[in-house]
Amino acid sequence: MPDLLRKPFGTRGKVHNITPQSAGWRYVGFDLWHLKSGDTAAEATGDREVILVMVEGKAQITGADQDWGVLGERRSVFERTPPHCLYLPNGSDWKATAETDCVIAVCSAPGHGGHAPRRIGPDGITLTPRGTGTNTRYINNIAMEGEDYADSLLVTEVFTPAGNWSSFPSHRHDEDDFPRITYLEETYYHRIDPANGFSIQRVYTDDRQLDETMAVSDGEVVCVPRGHHPCGAPYGFDLYYLNVMAGPRRNWRFVPAPEVEWIMERDG
Repeated sequence: MPDLLRKPFGTRGKVHNITPQSAGWRYVGFDLWHLKSGDTAAEATGDREVILVMVEGKAQITGADQDWGVLGERRSVFERTPPHCLYLPNGSDWKATAETDCVIAVCSAPGHGGHAPRRIGPDGITLTPRGTGTNTRYINNIAMEGEDYADSLLVTEVFTPAGNWSSFPSHRHDEDDFPRITYLEETYYHRIDPANGFSIQRVYTDDRQLDETMAVSDGEVVCVPRGHHPCGAPYGFDLYYLNVMAGPRRNWRFVPAPEVEWIMERDG
């Protein structure tokens, strides 16, 4: 079985460290920090750009030789409020000092020095519904292609109500053939409410050479190197996930799985 499901390796400090090398791909990186009040985290971006996402809690942030003040507001992702984020280009340093217990995601991809450091959100991020029926979910777009915020990174949050499906109808973005489809690696950081529940994610290719279905617990990450990748939230458990995507070009174009094309045509 491919190593698609990544469990946190601790409860404090850096608890996820997904690199292109560890994932066996070329672009996406994803780290996650759990900090107690007073804890610090600090890193250099090197040749990569990053978007720091204040998933939960508050922290004093410095980065790229600037003091960005205290970022963060929500105590739980399930408040569905827009996040506080910070974009930092390659060649930067950053430091976070927790004002409260907090969770900070570090989303990264190759940087080319094309963008200056900047805050992203909460202003300008609006919770937007997508889909119909039990395919309804709600999106906080942090840095998708409509916003010229980054060289490579595409980052978004998705809230899927209990009993609903997400990243569905099933679709893939694993070929570099723009504008028909783009090659984008992707990570899914899952959170579950209540936290003792689980979500379901399947990753599969049309020829089924890759076909894995995973029960994902709160705080785990699914890597999507290729193929279709729908998620399900069982009745009784709300699902949040943070997506990080990157590839050779900063565009999101996908094609549906053959078995769901009729749903795409019907629902538009």
